[in-house]
Amino acid sequence: MDDESLTLSQIASREGLSVANAGKLMWILVKARLVQSQRGASGGYTLARPASDIRLNEVIRILDEDTVDRFCKTHAGVLDACIHTSDCGIRPVIVGLHEIVQNALAEISLAQLVGSEANVDARLHQIQKLQVHLRPVRTN
Repeated sequence: MDDESLTLSQIASREGLSVANAGKLMWILVKARLVQSQRGASGGYTLARPASDIRLNEVIRILDEDTVDRFCKTHAGVLDACIHTSDCGIRPVIVGLHEIVQNALAEISLAQLVGSEANVDARLHQIQKLQVHLRPVRTN
């Protein structure tokens, strides 16, 4: 996986994407220095670092622009800005969920995503158990 070089056509075919969309994704990943590109007859795309060093939260942060900060701006209803900007009851929920997801994704490397669905699922369950043990107990 780490040293494997793939052409844009190969990437598109393996992932069920058009070559144009695969090209856009690879351009973003090259710009973010997660992927390297090499031109020529033996050219293609390779990971810039070992797959075990690239965390899923890093990849998603690069590909998904919908951050917590943007959430309030993009969910303003019919207004230009949310009317609850100064005091929002849902913002702590959104921020908390975002942190939980980011922490879980930070525990998963690209190398761990290669293999069977059962292996990846088992790894996610390990992370969930860890999250439960780290979560503070709330008393009401």
